[in-house]
Amino acid sequence: MYGRGHQSGMRIGPSMTPPIIKQIMIANAVVFLIQHVVDGTTRYASVIPVEFWQLGYLWQPFTYMWLHASFGHIAMNMFMLWMFGSQLALAWGPKRFLRFYLLCGVGAGLIIATYPYLMMGVHPEGLFARTLGASGAVYGVLLGYSLTWPDRTIMLIFPPIAFRAIWLIPGLFLMSMMFSSGQNISHIGHLGGVIVGWIYLRRQGHANPIFTLSHLKSRWKRHQMRKKLRAVRYEEFEARRRDSEKGNDRRYH
Repeated sequence: MYGRGHQSGMRIGPSMTPPIIKQIMIANAVVFLIQHVVDGTTRYASVIPVEFWQLGYLWQPFTYMWLHASFGHIAMNMFMLWMFGSQLALAWGPKRFLRFYLLCGVGAGLIIATYPYLMMGVHPEGLFARTLGASGAVYGVLLGYSLTWPDRTIMLIFPPIAFRAIWLIPGLFLMSMMFSSGQNISHIGHLGGVIVGWIYLRRQGHANPIFTLSHLKSRWKRHQMRKKLRAVRYEEFEARRRDSEKGNDRRYH
């Protein structure tokens, strides 16, 4: 995954990794090792709605975000944290970044624990589902990045698609829905981290109402103007090409 700013040019990953990001990554790695050494860590530290609300396991919305199910799980979350969180931590400072990271993670955990009770008539089995991972916090970080630098260009390695950072969250949700068939992915956890992060940033005055009707109309008008401009440029290109071909068809005697 590539990032391109207005002045920094094209590069892979952040220019440097701040200490707070290293510390969070180390903490996740240590807990991941503990999961494989201490029996019961994953069992009692994951979010299980019925245990949180009915058995009083109130620590779960905090502890679940430090656990991971596999090496691939933790590797992906830590890569995303390093890729996007590093620049956000450099811009915000370590205290503000850590507060935001924990708030998104814990907030997502509370939503994960509460959502099945709101949907008991549809998916009662969700009361006993186990959820773990830093994805809720990481999605909050991705939201913070996309709202802080909405016009930065992001280039995926696979598939090779370039898009502006403001579309990072919608794009990830779309890809997650398309390719998550048969996988145990907590879409509610991802959405929870985004919701909590957006509310926090909105209250802090750092999240503009980017999806209001007037904003969408403005973006649609800009999109239409760009299409017209590309059409005009294409016509100019075709006219020059035809003129060039006519010149090459001339016969001299």
